[in-house]
Amino acid sequence: MSDTPLMITRASAPGWWKNRTLQRFLRHRLACTGVIVILLMTLACIIGPSLLPFDDLHIDLRHRFAPPLSGWHLLGSDPLGRDTLARLLMAGRISLLVGFFSMVLSIVFGATIGIIAGYYGGKTNAVLMRVVDAFLSFPGVFLLLALAAFLKPSPLMITVIIAVTSWMEVARIVETEVRSLREREFILAAKMLGLSGRWIMFRELLPNVVGPIIVAATLTVARAILMEAYISFLGYGIQPPLPSWGNMLNGAQQYLAQAPWLALAPGLAITLAVTCFNCIGDGLRDALDNRSH
Repeated sequence: MSDTPLMITRASAPGWWKNRTLQRFLRHRLACTGVIVILLMTLACIIGPSLLPFDDLHIDLRHRFAPPLSGWHLLGSDPLGRDTLARLLMAGRISLLVGFFSMVLSIVFGATIGIIAGYYGGKTNAVLMRVVDAFLSFPGVFLLLALAAFLKPSPLMITVIIAVTSWMEVARIVETEVRSLREREFILAAKMLGLSGRWIMFRELLPNVVGPIIVAATLTVARAILMEAYISFLGYGIQPPLPSWGNMLNGAQQYLAQAPWLALAPGLAITLAVTCFNCIGDGLRDALDNRSH
């Protein structure tokens, strides 16, 4: 008996990820380029520091402000003689990890709130959506800075802070999608078969909103990387000696005239990562939107 409703309801539910969807994504050149660049950046940040002759904390006062392509310092060195490339790759580890894990927390929490509000509707929807509205009523930047200023900065804490200020849009997207699906035939059939609300929400509805969630996830990563860089640049985020792209920009601002490469390297890394994730999100949105094909 337990297998029958599963077969009926899942047979009725449309699938998101089909071969045609993958083909449409592969035709999106900017999105494919973004995937390749992000994979290369991630691989470089993981294995790159172990291949360099200097680590990110190695101080060499004899080679302070070494220009790019001088000796072993491919991207130059900072005021303490630390290798800029080593710091850039190590900072990439932290910035990308903060972006990825804050996205995971935002998606899990926001999707859960959205699917519960959309499925039950009525008073449950009203209460949960008013909570979302309350969070959205605060300017995101000020809420982010307020939390960062009063909590002890660390990669874990910054990840949580960014997630706390980023889940509301995901909740709204999922709630809207679920409300449009809850009266569909396969959901009504599942209710008639006596399946529980939890089963319907997470086994029937959730697979049908995976597409918008995936798109939101890529855009959330981009925004999280930008937010981490912003609060670290202002001094409330990742603290030295731990490097991040944001605090590298913070440390470079007073040496712009003397050593512009100190700001150029992390600035380009942030721009490249955010642009690539946005391109991936655009490609996924176009590939998963069957109405436009």
